[in-house]
Amino acid sequence: MLVIVNPRSSDGQVARRWTAIEAILRRALGDIDIRHTEAPGHATSICRDAITRGVRDVLVLGGDGTLSEAVSGYFHDGRPVDARASIGLLPYGTGGDFRRTLDLPQDLDEAARRVARAGTKAIDVGRLRFTREDGGPGERTFVNIASFGIGGLVDRIVNREYKPLGRMLGGRLAFLAGTVHALAKYRNQRVRLRLDGGDSSEVTINNVAVCNGKFFGGGMKVAPDASIDDGRFDVVVFGDLGLRDFVAQGRHLYRGTHLGLEHVHLAHASRVEAEPADPRDTILLDVDGEQPGRLPATFEVLPGSLLFRC
Repeated sequence: MLVIVNPRSSDGQVARRWTAIEAILRRALGDIDIRHTEAPGHATSICRDAITRGVRDVLVLGGDGTLSEAVSGYFHDGRPVDARASIGLLPYGTGGDFRRTLDLPQDLDEAARRVARAGTKAIDVGRLRFTREDGGPGERTFVNIASFGIGGLVDRIVNREYKPLGRMLGGRLAFLAGTVHALAKYRNQRVRLRLDGGDSSEVTINNVAVCNGKFFGGGMKVAPDASIDDGRFDVVVFGDLGLRDFVAQGRHLYRGTHLGLEHVHLAHASRVEAEPADPRDTILLDVDGEQPGRLPATFEVLPGSLLFRC
């Protein structure tokens, strides 16, 4: 079994506590191979190389972003490198949202023991083709949620300014602070959306969440009925909303009772295409808590394509 470790997870807590963490892993998992990531994107190449060499069991110790990177290495051109291989999560990050969908414990010792005895399940994955910051084409997969609009700005703010807050008081507070900060400066944008190849519609958005999992933003239950194995996305469109609306109704988002509120709409699709209504606009992406680029982008479900240990 290979364990991919992000030493920078949880604002570097993994590196600082590594001796104790390694002891927990070896006690729960037995004979394991451990690889530490050295830079953004490194988990992708570690996972792909390992599976190509015949490794069948890969675990990721880190947050949603590290898991998403590793899952990108599980695939090549939209297909598994080896469909017999499995991936699992040992949660240790700022947000921990996919952990919530899986109902994994936050305690690492308990999570490692549960993952050690878990079976595998075929789950859906999102394939995203997008525009990188330099204007070139980008592609990656995501297991939880990808969004665009204010979500990308929140990621940028949290990752640059609020990681120490997340270390001290938890990911939920860090993302809440980042969201309020972003809402104070963000201006809603016009986008063109096309679902499952239908007619294109132009809408004003605060954010659009393309959901495989249920949670994002450090515990916001954005897609309360989403399923990781139903072959479709829950697409949650937050329309012309602002800071005042979030203050008045933000509790609904954490409780999952926001669907049906004014300017919040739910749709289902296996393919989502999005682009700025004005090509000069920059609309940022949020992909499993990371900010890799911007629109135009296409989101596509790869149904049952990932063997996940859970």
